[in-house]
Amino acid sequence: MRINPKLFIGLGLLLVIGYFLQELVFGSDQYAARLTKERQTKDDSFRRVQGSPLSQDQRQTFDSLKYFSPNKDYRLDAQLEAFTQRDTVSMALTDGKAEKYLRWGKAAFILNKQEYKLTLFLKADGKDSTLFIPFTDRTNGFATYGGGRYLDAALPAAEDTEITLDFNQAYNPYCAYNNTFACPVPPADNRLAVEIKAGEMSFHD
Repeated sequence: MRINPKLFIGLGLLLVIGYFLQELVFGSDQYAARLTKERQTKDDSFRRVQGSPLSQDQRQTFDSLKYFSPNKDYRLDAQLEAFTQRDTVSMALTDGKAEKYLRWGKAAFILNKQEYKLTLFLKADGKDSTLFIPFTDRTNGFATYGGGRYLDAALPAAEDTEITLDFNQAYNPYCAYNNTFACPVPPADNRLAVEIKAGEMSFHD
């Protein structure tokens, strides 16, 4: 029995379309569910005595942190420029002191049809396994903490030309919750002239 080749082609197209529809519907749901679970885990850790940046009085009334809704439009594939020479810089802290970081590279990304760049840092003591990306944006002082927020990213492989920046993972420094902490201040070259409506919002109203 001969089967019409056009039938195979039609079935193949249906499978491809079905795959993309599944990714569109379920992929976003799975991403949001994973992000929600991570946020609940963080809330739980803030309620505990050990490791929480909250004071005892704050923990007694703490319910949960506030976030923008998960939005995959803020999960961006950025062009990566890894510096061949990584200068050591002193990043200012909120208490007037400073910490040493390596200027590891740059990431360029498109948001709202505009290109933006962020400098990627690595702790100079070699103890961190992730890149540190402190930044400010135009939500600071309104929907988000006035001093800016932080983002972490996995160290890329030597041959990588892209890096994922997921602003849904943007988080507040500890000094946003409690002024007894000293936190790195985002440097001038990481001040974004755009609203990043993703990640953690202000802790205080």
